[in-house]
Amino acid sequence: MNATSIHTASPLRRLFALGLLALALASGMARATPRLLDRIVAVVNDDVILQSELDDRVREIRQRLEQRKTRLPPLPQLRRQVLDRLVLERLQLQLADHNHIDVSDETLNATLRNLAAQNGMTLEQFRDALERQGQSYPAFRREIRREIRLRRLHQQMVGNRIDVTDQEIDQFLASHDSDFDRREYHLAHILIPVPEAASPEQIEAAKKKATRILSQLRKGADFAHTAVAESAGRKALEGGDLGWLKGRRLPSLFAQAVRTMKPGDISDLIRSPSGFHIIQLLGVRGGERHLVTQTHVRHILLKPDALQDSQRVRLRLQQLRQRILAGDDFATLAKAHSEDKVSAAKGGDLGWVGPGDLVPAFEQAMARLKPGEISPPVHTRFGWHIIQVLARRQHDSTRDFKRSQAREILRKRKFENELELWLRRLRDEAYVEYRLEDKDAPGA
Repeated sequence: MNATSIHTASPLRRLFALGLLALALASGMARATPRLLDRIVAVVNDDVILQSELDDRVREIRQRLEQRKTRLPPLPQLRRQVLDRLVLERLQLQLADHNHIDVSDETLNATLRNLAAQNGMTLEQFRDALERQGQSYPAFRREIRREIRLRRLHQQMVGNRIDVTDQEIDQFLASHDSDFDRREYHLAHILIPVPEAASPEQIEAAKKKATRILSQLRKGADFAHTAVAESAGRKALEGGDLGWLKGRRLPSLFAQAVRTMKPGDISDLIRSPSGFHIIQLLGVRGGERHLVTQTHVRHILLKPDALQDSQRVRLRLQQLRQRILAGDDFATLAKAHSEDKVSAAKGGDLGWVGPGDLVPAFEQAMARLKPGEISPPVHTRFGWHIIQVLARRQHDSTRDFKRSQAREILRKRKFENELELWLRRLRDEAYVEYRLEDKDAPGA
């Protein structure tokens, strides 16, 4: 392992930790009471991971696995897995520090409010629910902040370099079975890693381990338990559960195997640059057509400026609305007054629009209108609007949906593959020293 070029302010943390240890030691000696001191279990570049951090994370993972009713591996094996995860996480956070990637309290609070809303709660109710389950709300905030930082780092280091061409989209659509694409597949995954630029001996050793694990699984070993104990995949500590994925969203190296599998089946070994994969198909569902409600809508837009403040613009729109209700032609007034020059030339007509095509405030006001109705003035970031809904329809957008989603699907596949390789390189190029007891050390 080579030392990396990442440098952070973490030596201060080590000095601080050592100071705390010295203080604890002095206090213990003064009271002549034996105390268990914290100790270093891994050195990661110029930073350290402490026993207390490992114990806390092991406790969190055990609680999560018990809630999922996943059988736990032996504690030393679980500790090795968790320590490997902590090392990789610490390397990424060091790089995030180096690149000044941070998360503001405002962004963090907005994310937490969204999580609460997804569970049908206010933020206060969400916090109370976490604490009733025995989870520390400050610790949960730290975990979410860490996850956001890691996502931003992944986007900066990997995502921003990924591109998908129109030709790739055409080839994707031409080569995929529509029924397969529309179904959803619930997968579990185990990865036995192979280092980058591995020697033939390393590859053979990884293959033998993967073959042994596959044999155990086919003899009845629990897949989730085995993933927790053996897998190097990013979902290992969730029992390898990848969740429900559309056929079109499956990693390309899995898609061919899944086509011939039935729920409960376990794949043969699947080789990739990252190592040897084993997948289990847990379930299949769906295949429905993609229908959306489209709205034919037109509007008149006025914008505040140095001569007209927001209140005056709103009053002007109210007057235009009254004229239309009294019999004036909407299209004629739009051509004469609207400051959306593109739609004004068409009498304010925006054509048929679907969910997500327009800004949320406009869509929310539009959704409240029946065909023929005209809204009161509506404010968006573009200015003030009056809106008229002309008609609505149910549109079968399955074909359009495939085209619009293909780019994101291909991008996600590329992202997952590149992220796995990038993480492997980050780990291989770092200086990491484990200081667990020999019986607990990774690779023992």
